[in-house]
Amino acid sequence: MFRLSIKNNVKTMLLMFTCLAASLSFNAQADTAYTAKIKESMRTMKNWTKILGQPKVEGENLFFGKTHINIDFVIVDGLKSKYGGTATFFVKKGDGFMRVSTNVMKDGKRAVGTMLDPNGPAIAAIKQGKTYYGLVDILGSKYDTAYEPIFTTTGDIVGVYYVGYKLD
Repeated sequence: MFRLSIKNNVKTMLLMFTCLAASLSFNAQADTAYTAKIKESMRTMKNWTKILGQPKVEGENLFFGKTHINIDFVIVDGLKSKYGGTATFFVKKGDGFMRVSTNVMKDGKRAVGTMLDPNGPAIAAIKQGKTYYGLVDILGSKYDTAYEPIFTTTGDIVGVYYVGYKLD
């Protein structure tokens, strides 16, 4: 009986240690070759929209001040010109988020109208009001990314800022 108890305690402790180590490595993700560019691109994206005004949503239409973002590619293409990489604005649609302005391509066209992966790690963070930095699959390709919630002045999440770099 004593042996069985020690054996079970050792197994339990090993399991706890493994879980702790896994959670620490997940939360303490290492910087990548793109980390500095991702952070600078995100700062620029937010600064450019701040100049336009406060975010708001009307139906499935995202605005910053009076600027309608849907199908307006000035900011996302400007970020691509300045930093390379990809950029997207998502608008809240039901429980998910839909691309309304992007330079992410799908079948040779901008992936406007596609949804943020409902099962991915980014949406889990966004729904908690947190920023997500990490590797994700976007429409079948791996990217090093950042996703950040777009908040109204009342604290509601109405969309998502995204920047990322496709990994070869």
